[in-house]
Amino acid sequence: MRNRRVFIAVTGVVFALVSTGASFAAKAERSGKPNIILVMADDQGWGDTSYNGHPFVKTPELDAMAKDAFVFDRFYAGAPVCSPTRASVMTGRNPNRTKVTNHGRYMRPHEQTIAETLKAAGYVTGIFGKVHLGSGQPDSPCNPSGMGFDEWVIGLNFFDNDPYLSRMGKIEHRKGKGSVILMDDTLEFLEKHKDGEQPIFTVVWFPSPHDPHAEVPEGPSLYKGKPHAGYYREITLLDQQVGRLRRALRNMNIAENTIVWYCSDNGGLVKETSGGREKKGSIYEGGLRVPGIIEWPARKLKGRTSVPVATFDIYPTLLSLAGVELYAPHPLDGMDVSGIITGSVTKRSKPMGFWHQLQRGQGTRSDQIQKAIMEKQQAGAPLPHDSVRMRKDVDEFPQFPEETTTGHAAWNDWPWKLHRIKGTKFELYNLSDDPMEKTDLSKNPEQAQRVKQMQQELDAWMRSVIRSINGKDYQESK
Repeated sequence: MRNRRVFIAVTGVVFALVSTGASFAAKAERSGKPNIILVMADDQGWGDTSYNGHPFVKTPELDAMAKDAFVFDRFYAGAPVCSPTRASVMTGRNPNRTKVTNHGRYMRPHEQTIAETLKAAGYVTGIFGKVHLGSGQPDSPCNPSGMGFDEWVIGLNFFDNDPYLSRMGKIEHRKGKGSVILMDDTLEFLEKHKDGEQPIFTVVWFPSPHDPHAEVPEGPSLYKGKPHAGYYREITLLDQQVGRLRRALRNMNIAENTIVWYCSDNGGLVKETSGGREKKGSIYEGGLRVPGIIEWPARKLKGRTSVPVATFDIYPTLLSLAGVELYAPHPLDGMDVSGIITGSVTKRSKPMGFWHQLQRGQGTRSDQIQKAIMEKQQAGAPLPHDSVRMRKDVDEFPQFPEETTTGHAAWNDWPWKLHRIKGTKFELYNLSDDPMEKTDLSKNPEQAQRVKQMQQELDAWMRSVIRSINGKDYQESK
């Protein structure tokens, strides 16, 4: 965790965040501490794998991983679009709290990230691929260095073939398939540090299978004549790269004590295989339910659970598994689910809140932006986008009214899920009996007390989220 003191003036009130180094966790020794690798697809739905029963898509590497490891049958993205879910992974919090309310929003540097916590505990940290949480410029507080990463090669958003990527702030025009290049960079990082004194934390965020689906996998042409063929070809390409990673870990002799956690950033692009109602962009199950697998050979994690787990659980869970003290200066929405993974816990103890469309998304054309920066860098000219991209969403603390209910929220207290749509419309579903959310029970007299209780819980949670986005979490403790 970097040393920093940030003051923000908001409507006459001064907020402060004070970070004083690694006092909350002792430096980790290499022996005993697992390496940690987080792998995330971009737009892969729960049903878009062979191991979850897709009728034709080929994912042999994920199938092998699922067979060898522990599978979450009901794994949830923190939001139904990309940037917010990534913020939930980084912080263990609902992304609205971090001001990542939709795609293209920057994560405030005031947040405590998993990379900062692990770095303070002795890990070397790296991130590769699509970040979509901030800047790729070297002096921005919102670049990966500001999030706690020692090394990084990133796109600002999704990318396909021949991408423009930022390596520690210097833009490179790379040739080849974006997802393959991403894995090349990841393996280079792992090879560089595998024999070092520090355990390794690596984030691998694929740009596929996001459209326009220009990448194709190795081997013969697949899925010709099938619907959404390009989408599924990119899933198979991604699958091949996951296989490369797992083989490389074995070849480097570090697989045994390496945790690999695989998931997607939101629901898929095809309703029929999304694993629920609707697809990407929706708070219904199809927009949130995604593949989820975790493996750690040294602990022999194996099996499958239908207990709900979400991306905001990753932070507290990994720290627990790695034996690193949890540092959480701000309210967490996630929980330690290591007991669910090891089989000692069979029920989730903390409901899950979701909230989409509090604000609109913002477009981020990764290649276009990074190409313009590269040309300025090569010419020795002032960089573009300074005022727009360097500190976006950092210095602004707009004060949302605490009663704000814009958009679509949901409260998942398994198996019950209550929706709140545009503030006033409510729907209730029993996901165990009705996984496709077809039968609204909110008007059923037998559920009147349940609806009232869940409305109160959801509303209280939404009010806490508004207080967070308004900056209350960053006030200096007195």
